[in-house]
Amino acid sequence: MNKDTQWISRVTTKSSSIGSVSILLSTVCLLLLFTCQSPHEEEVAFRLLPQPDTFSSSGASDMGYGDIKNFSSTDGSDLPPLNGLLNGLILSSSREAQIEFRIDETLDIKPEGYTLDIEKHKINIVGKDKAGLLYGFMSLEQLMEDAKDQQVNLPLCHIEDFPQLAYRSVHLDIKHHREKTDYYYRLMDRLAKYKVNAIIAEVEDKIKYVRQPEIGADDALSIDEWKKLSDYAKARNIEISPLVQGLGHASFILKHDNYKHLRDNPESDWAFNPLDPKTYEVQFDLYRDAMEATPHGKYLHVGGDEVHTTGRGSGKSALELNLIWLNKVTQFAEEHGRIPIFWDDMPLKHAGVYRPMFDPNMSKEEVDKIWEENEPNLVEFLDHFPKNCIYMRWNYQQPGTYGNLKAMDWFTSNGFQVMGATAGQTRWVLMPQNQSNIENIKSFALSSIDKGLNGLLLTLWDDDSPHFELYMRGIMAFAEYSWAGEKRSAVEFKQAHRQRAFGHVLSGDDYAFIDKLETPVGQWKNVLLEKGVSRNNVRKMTKALIDVPDPNNKGTWASKYAEKLILAKEMLATCDSIADQITEMKQKTERNSYSLEVYEQVNELIRFSYNTLIAMEQYDLPSEVMSEEEALKNLQLIPAKFRSVKANLEKVYAKTRILEKPDGYKLDQDHHVHLANQALSFDWQFLPEIQLMEKLQKQFASRK
Repeated sequence: MNKDTQWISRVTTKSSSIGSVSILLSTVCLLLLFTCQSPHEEEVAFRLLPQPDTFSSSGASDMGYGDIKNFSSTDGSDLPPLNGLLNGLILSSSREAQIEFRIDETLDIKPEGYTLDIEKHKINIVGKDKAGLLYGFMSLEQLMEDAKDQQVNLPLCHIEDFPQLAYRSVHLDIKHHREKTDYYYRLMDRLAKYKVNAIIAEVEDKIKYVRQPEIGADDALSIDEWKKLSDYAKARNIEISPLVQGLGHASFILKHDNYKHLRDNPESDWAFNPLDPKTYEVQFDLYRDAMEATPHGKYLHVGGDEVHTTGRGSGKSALELNLIWLNKVTQFAEEHGRIPIFWDDMPLKHAGVYRPMFDPNMSKEEVDKIWEENEPNLVEFLDHFPKNCIYMRWNYQQPGTYGNLKAMDWFTSNGFQVMGATAGQTRWVLMPQNQSNIENIKSFALSSIDKGLNGLLLTLWDDDSPHFELYMRGIMAFAEYSWAGEKRSAVEFKQAHRQRAFGHVLSGDDYAFIDKLETPVGQWKNVLLEKGVSRNNVRKMTKALIDVPDPNNKGTWASKYAEKLILAKEMLATCDSIADQITEMKQKTERNSYSLEVYEQVNELIRFSYNTLIAMEQYDLPSEVMSEEEALKNLQLIPAKFRSVKANLEKVYAKTRILEKPDGYKLDQDHHVHLANQALSFDWQFLPEIQLMEKLQKQFASRK
């Protein structure tokens, strides 16, 4: 039997008084169940995500998904918060209940574990704890979805399940935009469904700070609003902890005039001066508000990455300054009942052992030599490294490199706590790339399990701010591998993802459009810009945009941009195919049609840009197929088409996210050139397109 699925052949049986017929039908059903060879019956697949530790099935129960209406708690435990097909269960007697459940702390299974048994007429769920009970119901709901999608009964099965990593946290980065509040609540339900149990919320200015009110943006959630969300998440076994940036990444604070005196460099809003006591007054006020806003969190992430401070002539090294700051903020966290988390890259960089962590081509001997030469730089300050802090070792693309693993081992061998951080989104524009980074997520999850680490964080950076729906495949991959370990290949995971996200009928490879879309999106990023120019820098660069055709020099434009035109035609063919797939999927999907709408708008935006290139070529190179007059008319219609494409995308995106920054919002100095930090309006998403439309209108609007 395929390790990734539990198959039940679709065999319709009727009650019979003839025992031999019943036995024969049962035998046939069981035979087909394990061989999956029926040439006449459609195979039925139940794919849970994450994959349970043990899942054995032996046929079909007598219960359809619609028969599950009543429950009974045999030990008085409360029913977990439920949605979807399990919403509205009615308390009843044990005799009438289809579901019986209880909590058994003596269950020989890890915390958050559960057992789920489906018999002919009864479902039994036993949780090791409240979390395990919740997760048992989440697995049952997935089985009910699959039964509903395929119009079959629930399987006779036994599931025993528990997580491989105890802490499975998703990063919620909202520094450049905020979702509508109800979206966050729905997100908690979705994360619980896939057994994610924590969030690190990078809040920046999206809390209405009480102690330092100038820092909170006008669209920030109040402390009470954050508390309500935290309570809702906690009821679903999701613990929200805050990430409040410092020592660097402090532009959301230091951009304000009233805080400029705290800058390490008076001309830069990037980093605090770690030697100024007032630095800590401000940071500690923000910590207090953030902890009040997330009362169930056990961590306080203090940031600390990508910063080199000068100490303003103090004579102290960058490493020493970093550790001075780190000791103060971690002591504060501990005194206030939080475990501090710190990005570990700066001490390693200042000590000279940074590069091997990210270079997979470096040999073991080369890595060991670099460590041998530079480890004394760390050992010199070893006593200054706080032991109460978790050192978060992040690596998004090459987590399995010897240098990365060696850095993790150095911390653990010296008595420090280590946690890994992988990524579902880094600096990818419009949508995550690299197949949602699945293989790297898997690699870091497996190495974390192998090393016995406590947990793993999935970072989802808002730097270039794709729609959050497009993060979900990466989130589900993280849920799969951090809970289950290596039970599925990436190919098997993608099939399970499609089934869970859209339904069984869309689980096949024929509907694997997401990977296909990545290449046209990746090529689109800079296709309207001159060679060597990045979309991220459009605001700050001159002559970045490609030319438009010159009516007096026909053919020169097409010659200059011949490579772009070849690319555009190739990418358009892919985009057209994807458009057809998404249209079909929208008609067939069982759930998450909104995700398909978002993908559809991404595809339409990049199609527009490629089509614009083709329209300019048709004008520049008249042919027998299209007259110059027709080509000119098409070119003149392009700006109106863009306004329509832009409006449609914004309409779909705005269903869940707030597109505009508040009136009067102050942009910071944008040291890392974040695409989403280029404008107050949502126009940052379309800056090259907007500028090209202006060029086209100026050149061709009045031309006949």
